[in-house]
Amino acid sequence: MKVGIAMMSHETNTFSPVITDLARFSGGRSEPLRGELAISTYTGTASCLGGFIKVATEQGVDIEHGIAAGAPPSGPVENETFEYMCDAIVSLAGRVDALLLDLHGAMATKSYQDGEGELLSRIRAARPDLPVCVSLDMHANVTEKMINNCSVLTGYHTYPHIDMDATAERGAKVFFDMLAGKCNPVMHWENAPMLPHVMRQGTDDFPNNALQQHAIALEQSDCLAVSLFTGFPHADIQDAGLSCVVITDGDAQAAAQHTGELLDFAWAERHKFVYQPEALPDSMARAQASTEAPGEGPVIILDHYDNTASGGTMDTTEVLAAVLDAGLDDVAVFGFFDPDVVEQMIATGVGNEVTVELGGKLPMPALAKQSKPLTLTGEVKLISNGKFKARVAMSRGLTINMGRAAVLSVGGVDIAVISRHIEPYDPECFRALGMEPTQRKFLMLKSRIHYRVGFMPIAKEIVECAGVGVCTSDYDQLTFEHVRRPIFPLDNPGSNAERVAYAAD
Repeated sequence: MKVGIAMMSHETNTFSPVITDLARFSGGRSEPLRGELAISTYTGTASCLGGFIKVATEQGVDIEHGIAAGAPPSGPVENETFEYMCDAIVSLAGRVDALLLDLHGAMATKSYQDGEGELLSRIRAARPDLPVCVSLDMHANVTEKMINNCSVLTGYHTYPHIDMDATAERGAKVFFDMLAGKCNPVMHWENAPMLPHVMRQGTDDFPNNALQQHAIALEQSDCLAVSLFTGFPHADIQDAGLSCVVITDGDAQAAAQHTGELLDFAWAERHKFVYQPEALPDSMARAQASTEAPGEGPVIILDHYDNTASGGTMDTTEVLAAVLDAGLDDVAVFGFFDPDVVEQMIATGVGNEVTVELGGKLPMPALAKQSKPLTLTGEVKLISNGKFKARVAMSRGLTINMGRAAVLSVGGVDIAVISRHIEPYDPECFRALGMEPTQRKFLMLKSRIHYRVGFMPIAKEIVECAGVGVCTSDYDQLTFEHVRRPIFPLDNPGSNAERVAYAAD
């Protein structure tokens, strides 16, 4: 048997101005990885591809690795880029006996709200009987089109995502059992009319921790796989929001029953998925006071409105300006996406003084409030090629490429300036730039939840700061045009009506 493995992974923030072209899917290379180089790169890594490769290898099948295209979250995928990736995967589907796909589940393109559903329907049209196994991110906005065009579908149980490889392994084992005639997977999918705030989706927090524990318990009893997807609310598409997929061994009634149980629980606790931002001056006051509190480790100042792993520009300046105005010292900042400033600092040279216009370069048409560049004078402290090996559970074993990078030292604040978007979830991002995060009073991170995997163990306190950005946790700052309505909390009837009745209003 020949099994194809491929990846087309992107979380689309439809409010983001960041362009999503083929270069963004290529990891700093001329094009996405393929073939043996893709296999060697991902084998043994904490990734979905790593999990698929492991199980396929254990099954003793012939593996053909197609395209491995993954891009940091950003705006809608360019049409020609989407067609390039689809063509590569549909071509692979024509050459194999079964297909394992690492997708995200929240990809929107310039022409399609549901990029994954479109890809899967094309595969099904070309190969109607081809068995297809799909792994998805917990933030997937799952659609009926996805479910109808694959055989097995599983999603992460953790956020931060530290079970990517385990998710692929879980799905692949069911898939190969199906191919061997050992089980008959039956999938049931439903969604709920709710958009959980991303800042309330962490699996350290209730109610998502309880939902995921329930899903795991069902997998350990009578279900082949259970996936509760919190959804990605910054994708303004029809099916955005929380959903559930339950797979049983031939028991459609049980699959529907368990799906309903999970969605009823999520709906009953929907108000716990609502995040209330704190005003930035209040956050800064807490940050200043935190140095007097007992405990060891840095205080983390979280600029969560501008997280590149949710499609942020990674160049808004409001939180950094507040840090500077507050006079905080011994601060390490990660980071700012500003390739022009990086080049200016490289030209200036290490040890020399430079004046730059940092950030505020990318207009955000979806927002009324825009960010402005900060004029800063400081020392070029370090210049780097921007590559490091991930060591935390998330992405462990992969080489992370932030592009050419430099550190700008402004008084007691050291600022990482980079040329490729990456989220700071691994402390190695600081160490690769000559900064030891455990030795700082403050770390300013442009992150939302993923920082927890690497930085929560070393943090003294977390201060969440509402700055400016397309990852805003204030839904009133965004205009939703395509998501189904009514939907909570955009439309809140103020009652405890059942979710089914609410969805039918």
